[in-house]
Amino acid sequence: MIAPFWKRLLSYLFEFHIESTSSEYNPHLYVSLKNGRYQLSTANAIYSYGDLYDNFSEAFLQLNLEKRKVKNVLILGFGLGSIPVILEKMKQTYHYTAVEIDEEVVYLASKYVVPHLQSNLEIICADAFAFMHQNNKQYDMIAVDLFLDDIIPDKFQQQDFLTQLKEALSPNGLLLYNRLNYNDEDLAANKLFFKKTFKQVFKDGRYLEVKGNWMLVNN
Repeated sequence: MIAPFWKRLLSYLFEFHIESTSSEYNPHLYVSLKNGRYQLSTANAIYSYGDLYDNFSEAFLQLNLEKRKVKNVLILGFGLGSIPVILEKMKQTYHYTAVEIDEEVVYLASKYVVPHLQSNLEIICADAFAFMHQNNKQYDMIAVDLFLDDIIPDKFQQQDFLTQLKEALSPNGLLLYNRLNYNDEDLAANKLFFKKTFKQVFKDGRYLEVKGNWMLVNN
């Protein structure tokens, strides 16, 4: 769905509420129009914000993504599809497999964003944890953006899950794992996870600091 021109123009001055809904996984889901982009929010977090979803857009720039050989991408936690939106704006067109557990989020993405994407996209409505345990494919890039509101469920912070991610990467494949870093509590949790869990699986792993988030990468 394309918002009227006047509404997109005024959204640079005022945030327009577009739609509210709820689901089993997200009791509060809000679609708004802000700065000419559709934004998907929960009570405590922003799930998607077009090409202004800065945690990923900044990470892609820092990683010189245009110089990497990427053909197929796995997205775990799709939201409104900010990742392909960002990459298409960077003139990168890939084949995407997107896994999103919330049927209502899939509906919103399919209504507001997906029809305007140029890339080849398959959306799978499933639990990312179960999907990874059944997956037998490899991907050139995996983007992990798995939140329920502002919390990453514990099962996505275990070595077993990270090992599944590692096995699903093609040779020289790239992993990006998004984590909030808003306060001292987040920072302490990120440092512990990075040292005690992430680095145990990805020995050469590092992190990028990107506007209130840490983006963990495998190399």
